[in-house]
Amino acid sequence: MVDDSEMDPSLQSVLDQKSLKWIFVGGKGGVGKTTTSCSLAVQMSKIRKSVLLISTDPAHNLSDAFGVKFGKDAKEVPGVPGLAAMEIDPNGSIQDLISAGGEDAQEAMQGLGGVGNMFQDMAFSIPGVDEAMSFAEVLKQVKGMEYDLVIFDTAPTGHTLRFLQFPSVLEKALGKLSQLSQQFGPMLNSVIGARGGLPNGQSMDDVLKKMEDLRETIGEVNKQFKNADLTTFIPVLIPEFLSLYETERMIQELGTYEIDTHAMVVNQLLFPKKDNPCDQCNSRRKMQKKYLEQIDDLYGEDFNVVKMPLLTDEVRGVDSITKFSEMLVKPFQPPQ
Repeated sequence: MVDDSEMDPSLQSVLDQKSLKWIFVGGKGGVGKTTTSCSLAVQMSKIRKSVLLISTDPAHNLSDAFGVKFGKDAKEVPGVPGLAAMEIDPNGSIQDLISAGGEDAQEAMQGLGGVGNMFQDMAFSIPGVDEAMSFAEVLKQVKGMEYDLVIFDTAPTGHTLRFLQFPSVLEKALGKLSQLSQQFGPMLNSVIGARGGLPNGQSMDDVLKKMEDLRETIGEVNKQFKNADLTTFIPVLIPEFLSLYETERMIQELGTYEIDTHAMVVNQLLFPKKDNPCDQCNSRRKMQKKYLEQIDDLYGEDFNVVKMPLLTDEVRGVDSITKFSEMLVKPFQPPQ
């Protein structure tokens, strides 16, 4: 078993990394991702000029956690200066991506009729691109917002891993559109002329430039996600077999995507006193200790492993989350 002292068992190293622009919080369903992401956002808002917390989980729990109704537009979190939150719909459509290039681009593609449909069918036949609309939605929402840091409260593991592939998928799809436009340029101009031109006096070149600008934006974000100075991923788990197994699989995949991860949060830990008469508590703690030893063996040398207790009360509301968040930077001391 690796001694915890080898790596600081807190998220202080994440808070100290002033260059961070993007933080992803993710893991198996039901392990406390939302509580962790909200708590981290509260801590970050104390030291950053402005923080945006985004939920990309279809089950959206930010509103329940803070006791405030959030929607698709960023809204300040009452009682937490410098923190805003929003919940976006992760389910999109091809038209969402077109609209990400601007209303003119959307009208233009519709105005091209059969040729426009051909473009869409060919470009968006790339696997995973339809799911990638959630990423386009994020870009639309975040673009123009001057936030110092963006934290993602993500969906369960599988969806999250696909979400992190989306910048590459979108970049590929838009590149295909650009390639098709060059190949079929003369035919498109002929069709456009026969139809009396594009809406709002736009030329096809204008539309394609918007598409290319979007591709460049996505490409830049993709590079940022792979830059450990700008992006990190924080896995959240509980000390049980399935959660540990899924976390290890996720960390391996993050490595293939070149996304940094060097800190994790282990939630729902029991710390019964030695003379505790509760057999269930003692038995479960024994099981948890077994998996904690495995976690320390696997990650103790390279990760900041934060160990959070299971509390008697729900962590809901700004005051409760703020209090809970302190344990992310000041390790919990179990009773003796």
